[in-house]
Formats: sequence, C-alpha cells, structure tokens
Amino acid sequence: MQPLRIALAQVAPRLGQLDENLARHRELIAEARDGSVDLVIFPELGLTGYLLQDLAAEVALRLDDPRLTDLAVAADGLSAVVSFVEESADHRLFIAAALLEEGRIRHVHRKLYLPTYGLFDERRFFAAGEQLRAVPSRLGVGLGIGICEDFWHLSVPQILALDGAHLLINVSSSPGRDLAASNEVGLGTATSWWTLMRTYAQLTTSVVVFVNRVGVEESISFWGGSQVIDPAGRVAFSAPMFDEGLFIVDVEPGDVRRERIALPLLRDERPGFIVREFERIVAARAGLGADATGEAADAALLGADATADEARRAGGPTG
Repeated sequence: MQPLRIALAQVAPRLGQLDENLARHRELIAEARDGSVDLVIFPELGLTGYLLQDLAAEVALRLDDPRLTDLAVAADGLSAVVSFVEESADHRLFIAAALLEEGRIRHVHRKLYLPTYGLFDERRFFAAGEQLRAVPSRLGVGLGIGICEDFWHLSVPQILALDGAHLLINVSSSPGRDLAASNEVGLGTATSWWTLMRTYAQLTTSVVVFVNRVGVEESISFWGGSQVIDPAGRVAFSAPMFDEGLFIVDVEPGDVRRERIALPLLRDERPGFIVREFERIVAARAGLGADATGEAADAALLGADATADEARRAGGPTG
C-alpha cells in the first residue's frame, strides 16, 4: 500500500468567530493540498473554539448549512476531518466531527462522552451522541473518529477497530493541567494522553492520530502536542507543545496489516462474549438481575455485618 500523508492542523481557533475560523480552515486545507497531503485533521471544535457556553447555539451549524457545504467543496481532492457544533433537526446541540470527502460530508461523529468534572461542564450545553461507527474512506483504509473524552473510555477505540478502522483519529481540545516536574515534559495532561494513545495503538494494532488544539481561552491554555502512533505503539511523530502549525507526517498503512498478522489481538477478541457480559451488567444495574458490584453487594455486606454483630452479642464466633 502507498504511504498516507497526514497533516495535523494544530490550530488556535478564535472563540465564537465562526467565519474567521472557516477562513483559517480553508487556508490550511489549501496549504495541505500544496503539500500533497491525503488527509488533514483539525482539533475538537476547531471551527468555533471550545469554551462557548451560551454562544454554542449562535455558532451551531446544521449539516446542510452552506458554509459547511462550501468547506467540503474546498476540501475536494483530499480528505479532511473538521469539528464544530452541530444542530440537529430537533434543535439539539452536539459536539461533532465530520469527515469531508469528494466535496461532501461523508460521515459525522457526535461526541459520546461529555465530561462534567473539574473545569468541564459540557453536559450542561450539549447532547450526547448515541452511535459509533467506523467508516470506509477514499484513502483505502477504514477510519474511526472519536472526540476528546471519547478516548478516555476504552470501549471506543476497541469498537472502532473491531468495526473496521485501521486509523483511529482523536480530535481534542485538551487544556493543560497538572504541572509537575515528575510528569513527562512537566505536564500531567500530556503524559496521560500520550500514554493512552500508545496503549490504544498497541492493543488495537492501529495507527492512532491525536490532534489537539493550542491557544488560550478565558485564561485556560491548550497545549497541543499532537501525535501519530504506529500500530506497534511507537511514536511516529510528535508536534511541539503550545505552537500553532500544520505538521505533515507520512504513515504506512501496510504496518497495520503486518502488525495484525504478527499480533492477532483483534482476531482473538470475543465480541459475543463481551456483549453477553455487558447485557448481564446492564440488567443488574437496572435491577433486573443480581448485581455483584452495586447495591446488591452493598446490601449483602450490610447483612453480613449485622450477622457478625449478633454473633458478637451472643458470644459466638464471627469468622
């Protein structure tokens, strides 16, 4: 297979400035085309900025919005992944990422997991997606797209790989947190993300592409550090931290074939077994079956404690 040339668009979008960000995307798409790029990837909410809050509805795009259509036309001749606030027909807002190919929207992924811990409050403003699909592309490989927090849930890369993805793409707006000299490059967020990406690449024997934004919004800094990881878990490319730019790297799709034959982890996965166990767990948590880890276990523990107390009062054995 021919190498794929991928461009990581590590941009600093202007908060709420949709038209300005659209223009910047078109500039970088043109630059990528001049560099014979096959696939250009932009970060989470690269068209809008991240800390939108009540601005989200003002910058939201329907999938038939002419501005999005024009961007797809501008990307004709290569593949592009762009991220924006999507407004559905029933006026829900989603954090979305779209694959643009052949002058149209080929695929849309809606962010599945919306964090509400620490400085995050996404569930207050956005709805959560309900589908996860790998998609064939004009590049000759299957693509699997996740958005930031999605890849903090290990089922997401696993499902995408089992569904046919050879290239796992995570678009992110990760703020810098946990500054400490004991962390890799002094930033705990970077250490965590890079560890996750290497792990997923190796466990799914896939190429993993992580594209994170840079810039500052409301005193929060986004650290960049975008990476490409090969299917053996080795870092093929690492972009600088905090610097904006279009970073181009060649990857070998043939490495996926070679690694999956040598290390057949996906072949040996047992989706039917996993589904059965998940069905058991879901039923238990819904109160439809025995729950070995939740409320039933707590009740059993309380019952055991009560029995021990009675035995102690009676002067009998407790163990």
